[in-house]
Amino acid sequence: QVQLVESGGGLVQAGGSLRLSCAASGSIGSINLMGWYRQAPGKQRELVATINRGGSTNYADSAKGRFTISRDNARNTVYLQMNNLKPEDTAVYYCLADTMPWYRYWGQGTQVTVSS
Repeated sequence: QVQLVESGGGLVQAGGSLRLSCAASGSIGSINLMGWYRQAPGKQRELVATINRGGSTNYADSAKGRFTISRDNARNTVYLQMNNLKPEDTAVYYCLADTMPWYRYWGQGTQVTVSS
């Protein structure tokens, strides 16, 4: 079992920045991939960014150049630095952790609201 606790969401004006954090606990030795998805009202959950244990990253096109994902393996924490936020970034952001053998765990979600 893996538990994920997100923090760092909130309300910000367009052009502003936020940093999301996700701390993992439990069977952390089994975690390979960590990352973030988001879900806006009325839309499907979509990829934002992922990072594996070795540090390789993957970004959605909408995140490239504005968001940076990083990971502190010693603290079992993944971060999402979001800059130049836009109203269309408004969503609930969910942390994920993929384990070996494969299973995907989700955090409870943190709200990000970007006002225009």
